[in-house]
Amino acid sequence: MNQDKYVFAQLTAFMNRTQFNNYVRKYDGNRYVKHFTCWNQLLAMMFGQLSNRESLRDLIVAFEAHRAKQYHLGVGREPIAKTTLASANQNRDCRIFEDFAFYMMKEACEKRATNILDIPGKKYAFDSTTISLCLSTFPWAKFRRKKGGVKAHVLYDIEAQVPAFYTVSTASKHDSTAMSSILYEPNAYYIFDRAYDSFKELYRIHLTSSFYVVRAKTNLKYKTVKWKRRMPKNVLTDAEVKLTGYMSEKKYPESFRLVRFYDEEEEREFTFLTNAKQLTALEVAELYKKRWLVELFFKWLKQHLKIKKFWGTSENAVRIQIAVAIITYCLVAIVHYDMKLKRSTYEVLQILSISLTDKTHLRDLFDKTKFNDVKELDCPLFPGLFD
Repeated sequence: MNQDKYVFAQLTAFMNRTQFNNYVRKYDGNRYVKHFTCWNQLLAMMFGQLSNRESLRDLIVAFEAHRAKQYHLGVGREPIAKTTLASANQNRDCRIFEDFAFYMMKEACEKRATNILDIPGKKYAFDSTTISLCLSTFPWAKFRRKKGGVKAHVLYDIEAQVPAFYTVSTASKHDSTAMSSILYEPNAYYIFDRAYDSFKELYRIHLTSSFYVVRAKTNLKYKTVKWKRRMPKNVLTDAEVKLTGYMSEKKYPESFRLVRFYDEEEEREFTFLTNAKQLTALEVAELYKKRWLVELFFKWLKQHLKIKKFWGTSENAVRIQIAVAIITYCLVAIVHYDMKLKRSTYEVLQILSISLTDKTHLRDLFDKTKFNDVKELDCPLFPGLFD
């Protein structure tokens, strides 16, 4: 069936086009469109990201070079002008692509669900990455006096190893403000670094019967209610505490748990706050260690999908490009799972990037390509777990 199809066409066949068209109709995305549809736009952007195009002009040159293959790649029969793609990114509703990104994230999370820790319940890490922008080119993204930037806030499923939710803000917004956009699941665990110690939001997690593990700031004011006397190695404190500051106590009126842990490898001490009283202190520390997976996702996304350099200057264009990067990552993760590949996600992406216009069956492509010298970037043994 796939004998005469290009690798890129075989890859995009894993996506639900019917669902994407539902979002297009919802936001009237193809209104007044004759040739270059929203689906063509999505595939063109994905092709650019998978083939490591540096700019919009670079992408258009690539399509001109593959003019005879363009229709079979799924980006339409008509030649794509730079102004056509730039206009589509600027004017078409970014919610079409963001909603489809949420759909792809859900599908990837459900398919890749696994259990890497002997703790029941979903486990998520929430963090953000800042992408610097030129303020004169992106005036809407003011960050500092002479700098611009946007933040991608991502809720990462640490067991499925795919994002479960994301939101985009200007870089001037504090990280903790993005916590209010998360829909917390009962009995799930949410891991944060110390930038997210918003006690109002942490209490909201507690009230939804969910659990949090957050690294405490050094200026935390509290009183000890109860503490354990016998503790395992490297656990310095395991106590029940209450906040003492007026505003802090008002935002979080109940007691919670404070765990101080000494990491021998880092030769550093860490203090965690959690409402998960059913976990041991070592399980709390181990759960926090998994937060590095979201950092690795950001590194992977910036290095191998194009979100460092944007192909449009409007907020809408930036949001579309970030959404397409998430869609592309989830697609690679779904293909990786469905085909039961014994390669890393990085290897899969590298093989795809040099083979998009080949007419090779995907199974043969991944089985026969030799990538013995690839440096593994998503290795689980990654240093600096608490950084």
